[in-house]
Amino acid sequence: MYRNFKTQAELDAQYSPIELGLDVPGYEKFYGINSAKVRQELPCKLNVPFGPTLAEHLDIFPAAQPNAPILVYIHGGYWFLGSSKDSSFVAKGLVSANVTVVVINYALCPKVTIDEIVRQNRSAIAWIYRNAESFGGNPNRIYVCGHSAGGHLTAMVMATDWENDYGLPNDTIKAGCAISGLFDLMPFPYTWLMPKIQLSWDQVLRNSPIYHIPEKAGSLIITYGAEESSEFHRQSQEFFTAWKAKGLVAEYLPQPGKNHFTAIDGFLDTNSPLCTAILKQISLTASS
Repeated sequence: MYRNFKTQAELDAQYSPIELGLDVPGYEKFYGINSAKVRQELPCKLNVPFGPTLAEHLDIFPAAQPNAPILVYIHGGYWFLGSSKDSSFVAKGLVSANVTVVVINYALCPKVTIDEIVRQNRSAIAWIYRNAESFGGNPNRIYVCGHSAGGHLTAMVMATDWENDYGLPNDTIKAGCAISGLFDLMPFPYTWLMPKIQLSWDQVLRNSPIYHIPEKAGSLIITYGAEESSEFHRQSQEFFTAWKAKGLVAEYLPQPGKNHFTAIDGFLDTNSPLCTAILKQISLTASS
């Protein structure tokens, strides 16, 4: 059994929000209602295709001013749940601070592999870079952020060889923020997730960000809720340490009193610690 867990049930409890006693339907309803409100209140372009399949589309929430920095958001859901529409709420606090927000939609396991999900998100970033000016964004000021599985995908896109694989500048992504991310996939073949995500060991090794930290990358904010499970704490702490060990810039943003779902409610308020940290990061890299 993985690490010091004696049974699958012990390990499952670390990665199951229901086992942890969280009101999953309640949080889903809260974010669903707020996402619908944001789509009604803010100008937006929905379901913009970036790839050949129906799942490959994104939702754009443009800032009022042109040439705005772009925050790309990647939703969570353990790679088998969710859509961009569940996460429209993340635009609320940032668009009001003159940041254009783009929320990526991608295909889900088990219809596709995690390899393909990573590829789709990289493809979305490339599309955003090449098309930024068409929706008032600045292609030279792209930032990426994601929650849970989206935190994993944030780390994976930041490790992309943009120049050799996409013909784009190596610093296409200026900085990132990973919220409650999953950076070590080694536990998951032993968990309740396996029938959903069907991970092979070669996929685990290819897609564990902790084994693929880039030589060069922008700054990375690592954050998670203090009330999350010990495995979620470990995932972020070990990745934070490994990122800094490569000589890269990392910032830890504590979130006391937050759980796995409330760790992202700061997107609803421009002045929240989460939005404040992201906006500071965007401001600090503006001249680079």
